[in-house]
Amino acid sequence: MPYPSSDTPAANPSPADSRAARLWEALPGLSYGADYNPEQWPEDIRRQDVELMKEAGVTVLSVGIFSWAWLEPSEGRYDFAWLDGVLDSLADAGIKVALATATAAPPAWLVLKHPEILPVAADGTTLGPGSRRHYSPSSSVYRRYAARMTRALADRYGDHPALALWHVDNELGCHISEYYGPEDAEAFRGWLRRRYGSIEALNDAWGTAFWSQRYGGFAEVQPPAPAPTTLNPTQQLDFQRFSSWALIDFYNMLAAVIHEVTPDVPTTTNLMASSATKSMDYFSWAKDLDVIANDHYLVAADTERHIELAFSADLTRGIADGKPWMLMEHSTSAVNWQPRNLPKLPGEMARNSLAHVARGSDAVMFFQWRQSRQGSEKFHSAMVPHDGTATRVWREVVELGAALKALAQVQGSRVESRTAIIFDYEAWWASELDSHPSQDVKYLTLLRAFHRELFLRGITADLVQPGADLSGYSLILVCTLYTVTDAAAANIAAAAERGATVLVSYFSGIVDQHDAVRLGGYPGAFRELLGINSEEFHPLPQHGTVGLDNGWKGRIWSENVRLAGAEAVVSFTGHPLAGVPALTRRVVGSGAAWYLATFPDDTSLAGLLDSLLAESGVAAPATAPAGVELTRRLGAGGASFLFVINHTGAEADVAASGRELVTGTQFSGVVQPGAVAVIVEDAPGGQPG
Repeated sequence: MPYPSSDTPAANPSPADSRAARLWEALPGLSYGADYNPEQWPEDIRRQDVELMKEAGVTVLSVGIFSWAWLEPSEGRYDFAWLDGVLDSLADAGIKVALATATAAPPAWLVLKHPEILPVAADGTTLGPGSRRHYSPSSSVYRRYAARMTRALADRYGDHPALALWHVDNELGCHISEYYGPEDAEAFRGWLRRRYGSIEALNDAWGTAFWSQRYGGFAEVQPPAPAPTTLNPTQQLDFQRFSSWALIDFYNMLAAVIHEVTPDVPTTTNLMASSATKSMDYFSWAKDLDVIANDHYLVAADTERHIELAFSADLTRGIADGKPWMLMEHSTSAVNWQPRNLPKLPGEMARNSLAHVARGSDAVMFFQWRQSRQGSEKFHSAMVPHDGTATRVWREVVELGAALKALAQVQGSRVESRTAIIFDYEAWWASELDSHPSQDVKYLTLLRAFHRELFLRGITADLVQPGADLSGYSLILVCTLYTVTDAAAANIAAAAERGATVLVSYFSGIVDQHDAVRLGGYPGAFRELLGINSEEFHPLPQHGTVGLDNGWKGRIWSENVRLAGAEAVVSFTGHPLAGVPALTRRVVGSGAAWYLATFPDDTSLAGLLDSLLAESGVAAPATAPAGVELTRRLGAGGASFLFVINHTGAEADVAASGRELVTGTQFSGVVQPGAVAVIVEDAPGGQPG
């Protein structure tokens, strides 16, 4: 585990670290709550809400996310009386608040007065109001109004006893993440000026000698809009970088207002880190967030949705650099926005919630507290369903609150992992641009396949950036890292030198940060580390497979690999690559570097991973049947918390000993079907850890 232990104080903490520490002091134990939208309900329901919150064990709420039209019903006329009453009632009940800036949906009067704030899509269509997120983050008018609203809230509630956290805007980049209006284009040009310094440097980086694309000045540059054929790939990549930056720049503008008024109160915004969210580089955002908060929703049709949840939680923990984070939204049961909104099965809500805790979250929150009567989210589940408290969902909500209270001592502990999977948003963007060898190569496919196999073995993986500290990892998986900087490639190579087992897959190291091919043979940046040289790609036909000489099979990809210091472990069979290495290994320092030149089928991938685990010495924290999720968190004073989540329909024998926290009894060694156990493990010698 490359992170400091939870009982090691940071030397000279930054203001952000100090604010984060203040948050966790204000929210002891594992926090529990939801988005709360009291403006949707009359006063008598609000009074009932507070009593029900106490019954459920709620400790924190996000308030005011979409309340701008209620707080400022017309320009310059504020109405805070209703929010004063809500916050006072919550403070009296001992419930803390993540108070939102209310900027996630402009009020109608603002759109009427300034329609130029509305977002413009790539085809030139202006997207209108009547929904939410109908603004451009680069709109100077909207930024001025949003800053004014934020300051008004900070001035009024900065000293309120309920305030624990500022919730800046909401799900930035949701629904629309790229903007093409006039101010967006000018902001893009400004970003390019700062990035490159001169138009000559931009021309060089973008390779504008191709197709007469050379620019004489930044004023000539436009966002990548529909064109007769394929666009400049580096222009597309830079626009994606800019679009991600524009959203966090909007966040930073509002956070600066907040910190000016309330310098000690932490700020965050709710990310959407998952296998479905591609457009925002959350690793680059992390430095600007005092605490990482994430929203996660299952895809009900996914029969392995609990594995996707684990992937998303591991990614969120990586974004948080291993520090505790917040699950700010998930659902108690069905959502409202999928083709078929299936309810969660009995016990699934608790398994989902505790799986996020197992993987580093110190808060469990939902959308939302009370299920809406009206609006497009009225069929989205909530902690209080339409049918009230005489429901299965409510009973499970109360049970979960009690379980989280029993797990209070888990707060602040860190997830243990000796395996790293390299994750890079820019490689995701660049690898899926057009005009590549095969459209079947998708960035997440192999990466998630390895993560799944690790999950099935009860092994936790950290998803980390290519430039992260890799010194604590024994196994490092580098999948489809198409674009990589020299420094990041050297960082990965150094990990192998120090003793790690490193596997690099096909279509990695091919281009630099400008999407320029690294000449001299593939895989470019990793040739020397791997001791190979590939002279030509051989992507496979749709649904095609390729045989390997140990009985394995590959799909999607093959290539003509030549050995240059490595040894062949497995080779291709059949025309035209018979005898050509498909899997290679090279001893590097105290470690080893492997190269995988195809996408193995499930059986083959499992066999490959078993070899890598055996070489690296990585193993699960306990012995349990397949389908049982295992994760360990390490706390202060050597405390060890083993989370066991039984996703199967049978009893699971688990080789672990200690006290089970939820029941308060000695762990029996058996976890019932669909149940969760959190065990304070006995230290060697039989004493509690």
